[in-house]
Amino acid sequence: MEQKRFRALIVEEPTPGEFRRFLGEKSIAELPEGEVLIRVQYSDLNYKDALSARGHKGITRQYPHTPGIDAAGEVVESRVEQFRPGDPVIVTGYDLGMNTSGGFGQYIRVPAAWIVPLPAGLTLRESMILGTAGFTAAEAVFKMKQNGVSPEKGKVLVTGATGGVGSLGVALLSHLGFRVVAATGKINQEEFLKSLGAAEVLPREEVDDHSGKPLLPKRWQGVLDTVGGNVLSTVLRSTLHEASVVCVGNVASSELHTNVFPFILRGVTLFGVASATTPMPLRRKLWELLAGEWKIPGLDSLAREVSLEELNQEIDRILKGEQVGRVLVNLWK
Repeated sequence: MEQKRFRALIVEEPTPGEFRRFLGEKSIAELPEGEVLIRVQYSDLNYKDALSARGHKGITRQYPHTPGIDAAGEVVESRVEQFRPGDPVIVTGYDLGMNTSGGFGQYIRVPAAWIVPLPAGLTLRESMILGTAGFTAAEAVFKMKQNGVSPEKGKVLVTGATGGVGSLGVALLSHLGFRVVAATGKINQEEFLKSLGAAEVLPREEVDDHSGKPLLPKRWQGVLDTVGGNVLSTVLRSTLHEASVVCVGNVASSELHTNVFPFILRGVTLFGVASATTPMPLRRKLWELLAGEWKIPGLDSLAREVSLEELNQEIDRILKGEQVGRVLVNLWK
């Protein structure tokens, strides 16, 4: 088995600081050590994958490398009792696709501690339509609900709503009965966002205040923010009393300039989500929810399926900020 060859997207650095990516072959023997070998059926495309594919040394230190922070497939070989050949499994986060050969290859080998059994109620395909994006949205919603956010208390805002986390966040919150307001820089995607369940769609400018006012009119009981920067500052100043704001990304900026008044006058709570390192008990709980009472209707319609051959152009698209919704990668298409 160690000599078996398989297809993978490979990113290499032929000269320092210059990177190229191509569809090539690897052998099982090239994979890192780990207790479980998995035949990957599906992966998906995240912004972090695109950064790794571009040669971002903050994501991936050593090249050549195969990105892909998500993978779903079947166990081929296992050195631990809890996983057996043929078991359907999910791997998201940890070091997969960062410095460990990832889901853009037809096989991965990983520690058993990274693996979640595929829960009943989800197919392998559906699990990767969700992927890290859906898992992150679920963790954000979980934190909001734990802090008292509920449908009867008012509107919930999702920023960066056409992206992976944003679009699945809109769909999940709507499914759970919330009145969802979607903010986006792609206002031409209003129909798409309303098809996900958004009750209202706002241009990004409406949640990007530059007035300098320490507080703004009260609008949101909960916010799922994927943008960061001044948008996060704006929504913090726009909350109802005892609101919850969850920060999951920094598409606009990693800087946050704000003041203490939302916290000491309105009692707002600011959460973060670090989904790559979510503890396994919560990780399994969230996947069970996504397969059960939180399962988003019509998941199959929320993604475009591409092959490994088509992945390069999708990476270019997400790096240009042109991706809408989810891109599902079928490793054997």
